[in-house]
Order: sequence, then C-alpha cells, then structure tokens
Amino acid sequence: MLSLRLSTDLYLRDMKKIYHLSNCTTCQRIIAELKLKEKKFEFQDIKTEKITKEQIQEMKVLSGSYESLFSRVALKYKNLDPKPSTEAEYKKLILEEYTFLKRPVILVNGKIFIGNTKGNIANAKAEIGK
Repeated sequence: MLSLRLSTDLYLRDMKKIYHLSNCTTCQRIIAELKLKEKKFEFQDIKTEKITKEQIQEMKVLSGSYESLFSRVALKYKNLDPKPSTEAEYKKLILEEYTFLKRPVILVNGKIFIGNTKGNIANAKAEIGK
C-alpha cells in the first residue's frame, strides 16, 4: 500500500493538467492568461471526456474534499432537491453531471487550483512559473 501511495504522490507531483470546458470563455481566458498550451499542459474537456472515478479521487486527495470541487453556481444546482450534504453525494453528482465540477481545475506540481477567482488564478500562475 505504501508503494502505491508513493507512486500516486509522484504522479500527482509531476502532473500538468487542466479540467475545463472548451466552449467556456472564462476557461479560454484563463488558459490563454496562464499560457497553458505553450507550457505543455494536458487538457481535458469535461463535457466530451467525462471525469473518471480515479480522476475525481486524485482531485479529492489534493483538495481535501469533494465538496471543495463542487460548483454551487451551476444552473442545475438550483433545481436540486434535496441539496447534497455528504461527500458521497457531492462525488456522485460530479461524476454524473460535468456541470457540477467547479472549473477550471488546474493540477500542477502536486497542487490543485479550483475555480476562477482572481486570487486562485494568481496562485496558479505563480506555481506554474516555478
């Protein structure tokens, strides 16, 4: 088990990836601002290539919770009744519907940056520049 954890840690540390929507202008702006294409990031359009259980687990390991990955501004969230309240419910909804993943999600140097706030993007930019 320890060797699996170590190999996972090394894998995540070396990963350069962004989960995004290709038709989202905010994601496009961030990709351009951070120059992710030039920096050889792996791109996953979450609408056309669904997030796997393994990928959501990797994101959870880095972020600390599925709730931190969950978007409450998604239009479909407003119609949810009941609202999710457990980690299992957040995970299930994100896996079922791409719109529930807060985006973009940027993985770099073993760190995760979730969402599009100015501070978050500034922190991602600083980490990418290292």
